[in-house]
Amino acid sequence: MWKTIKAIFTPQDKNTRVQVRKYTRSRFGNTMFFLFLFAFGAFSVLPLVYSVVTSFKPLDELLIFPPKLITVERPTIENYTILPELISGLSIPLSRYLGNSVMLAVVGTVLHVLASGMASFVLAKSDIKHGKIIFMIIQYSLLFNAYTLGIPRYLIYTGMGIIDTYWVYILPHIPSAMGVFLMKQYMDGYVPNAIIEAARIDGASWNSTFWRIVFPMVRPCVLTLVLFAFRDMWSLTAGGTIFTEALKTLPTVLGTIGAGGIARTGASMAANVIMMIPPILVYLISQSSIKETMGSAGIKG
Repeated sequence: MWKTIKAIFTPQDKNTRVQVRKYTRSRFGNTMFFLFLFAFGAFSVLPLVYSVVTSFKPLDELLIFPPKLITVERPTIENYTILPELISGLSIPLSRYLGNSVMLAVVGTVLHVLASGMASFVLAKSDIKHGKIIFMIIQYSLLFNAYTLGIPRYLIYTGMGIIDTYWVYILPHIPSAMGVFLMKQYMDGYVPNAIIEAARIDGASWNSTFWRIVFPMVRPCVLTLVLFAFRDMWSLTAGGTIFTEALKTLPTVLGTIGAGGIARTGASMAANVIMMIPPILVYLISQSSIKETMGSAGIKG
């Protein structure tokens, strides 16, 4: 039986055997590739490890020179227990800031995913006029970062009258060039046109086709967008557009802790670790979907 299986999977043609050997890495190549990935992964996770380690350091270890990056001689949780005392003098309770962050993260993430999904469905599966040109413009918009758009956005917010409201947090994050790009690429690769045509022949409307057929099929991409949107919305700060204290978010308050100088470095790192926990949990839930989505984004350009 083993000889039969081996004969099936072993190329019989001599040229084929040579080609298989040519494109197969050796053990040394596999080892070097693994070491490269391990070194790159260790370098990427170093800031996270440094933040966690520093959050458990007492003040005297923070002042040691040369500093010890990832070692703690006398770990302490004082940097975490002191956080309520540092923000106890605020006129607004901490629960209000936390509630603002949670509300904005949830609402902004849901609207972001829905807008990206519906826009991608129109561009990928409908005969919209100049659809390719519109998608090309969306791709080019990825070249602009938030800093270059700061002044135009502020002028638009002022004209709309949403300065110092919750909408100034939510509205800018509903449209997303990256979200539309990923979702459209995923639909092009994993949602066959035959399914859309069959649904239309059976009398399904475009809304029914999207919600009942297409949206469940792009679940991995949806979870990926949930992670990206939640990460961005969870770390939102006022940015010169929010002046009422009751409308500010948790990162804004925790960011003031680090303004106390080196004496509050440990407390500032503890606050950063607390802020990192929700995005990390969301990533752990959706990591397999992220790999699948990123792999499919390069299938069709």
